[in-house]
Amino acid sequence: MRLYDTQRSGNAWKVRLLASLLNIRLERVTLSIDAGDLGSAAFRRVNPLAQVPTLELNDGRTIYESQAILHYLAHRTSLWPEDRFGQSQVLTWLSFEQSQHMHPLAQLRLRLALHRSADASAPEMLALRAQALKALTQLDARLSAQAAANGPDAWVAGTSISIADVALYPYTRLAPMGGIDLSAFPSICAWLERIEAHPGYEPLIPGQPDLNYTTKENSK
Repeated sequence: MRLYDTQRSGNAWKVRLLASLLNIRLERVTLSIDAGDLGSAAFRRVNPLAQVPTLELNDGRTIYESQAILHYLAHRTSLWPEDRFGQSQVLTWLSFEQSQHMHPLAQLRLRLALHRSADASAPEMLALRAQALKALTQLDARLSAQAAANGPDAWVAGTSISIADVALYPYTRLAPMGGIDLSAFPSICAWLERIEAHPGYEPLIPGQPDLNYTTKENSK
């Protein structure tokens, strides 16, 4: 299988992280945002939406959107529960990630760190910050409740790591790039450490966890 991504995409990181946790080999085709690769005719033939991540299957079919790709790769693995209630819990937190969590965190990182196109004190940025803090507070409370119910080795949707954890991890880990201090969320900090200690963990830049917060494309 072939994964089309960009180097700093949090959504693509979800897919690469899951593949690494499951020891699934993906051929990686890393496109350049700066060079305009996403808008090229060649990539639009792969994905008419011109978005990453895009997973190309061995038979040539493609899957768009990170959530769909996570579900496809996790099918019949330990990161997708067998029981319907467990699946419902994973879906709940996947929905939370998309509807409440990802957008404010991704926009803060994009506009304050990657593009540097906004002032942190601007009303729109303050509104995004408030949304991000609300989402992180909810996630921290969930992890705290999970720890109280299941012990300190807590995961978002159950008693073991799932694609809900994988989906929520990248933009949570990257929150400091948008000016969010994660030390205010102790349960999140412990959860991040558990993910990063998990066999198969892969940082944003493979082999270089110190570059998780890179703002430069093509860092080596």
